[in-house]
Amino acid sequence: MEFRRVLLDGSPTDVVREGSLLRARDGRSVDAETAIHLAPVAPSKILCCHLNHVSRVREFGVDLPPAPTYFHKPITALNVHNGAVVRPANCHYLNYEGEVAIIIGRTARNIRMEDAGEYIAGYSVANDFGLHDFRDTDAGSMLRVKGADTLCPVGPGLVTDWDFRDKEMLTTVNGVTRQHGSTSEMAWDMHYLVADLARLITLIPGDIILSGTPAVSRPVEPGDVVEVSVEGLGTLRSHIVSSPEPVSSQVGAQPTATEEVLSTALGGDWEFRGQRRPVATERSQLPFPDVHPHVSS
Repeated sequence: MEFRRVLLDGSPTDVVREGSLLRARDGRSVDAETAIHLAPVAPSKILCCHLNHVSRVREFGVDLPPAPTYFHKPITALNVHNGAVVRPANCHYLNYEGEVAIIIGRTARNIRMEDAGEYIAGYSVANDFGLHDFRDTDAGSMLRVKGADTLCPVGPGLVTDWDFRDKEMLTTVNGVTRQHGSTSEMAWDMHYLVADLARLITLIPGDIILSGTPAVSRPVEPGDVVEVSVEGLGTLRSHIVSSPEPVSSQVGAQPTATEEVLSTALGGDWEFRGQRRPVATERSQLPFPDVHPHVSS
């Protein structure tokens, strides 16, 4: 069964998909294609797995660690089906990443991997957009790279009776296939990720876990339409727009186009891929904001 949240006669409304219609409990219905969608859940946190798909690992020519690593997207990054993803005017490396979103249904803490499925409400489609212009300073935390407003579209709905095994994943840009993968190539499956995170972090109903993307994440441009389709979960659509304002130069890390930025944004297309690692830019060579750090004498 697939549940969605939409604006119906101006009010947020829970609906169930019945073919091409979305039907509310009171009998009202709206066409699924024209409905104004909301995010399917209201999470307290959005937790994301780094490298998980083997094709992505091979593209970067790296080795998998013994266990997955994670980063966090603020809930203010949450976006919706048919929503606009905003690229700041002075940034250039906004990448798509088609993924499966795990939606938590019961409070989970210190659970066994074999019981993890009991704590999952269902699954949705996600696009883990990244603003790689900030990788020089945020490569560890990924806070600004992955956490900027609008960079986490999830939807269109929540599917409860979905088996995550061996499902096709497809990302297109303006109708052209860019990513083509499968959940079968995940190093750590959905149950593993839930059990791992719940060892130290209490997961509560509505929380979202993004499970990783296949190879060939690349930058997109304003005007592009990006669609992520997952077999059995549907298609999540986003359109890219440019902010009329640049990221402020007064404070904070500034956008760059260093080898660290390019090597990640361009993936397997980076000109030195397979030859050498990206050369790290000295901190002193990175652009300073207008307000410099204060150092006591």
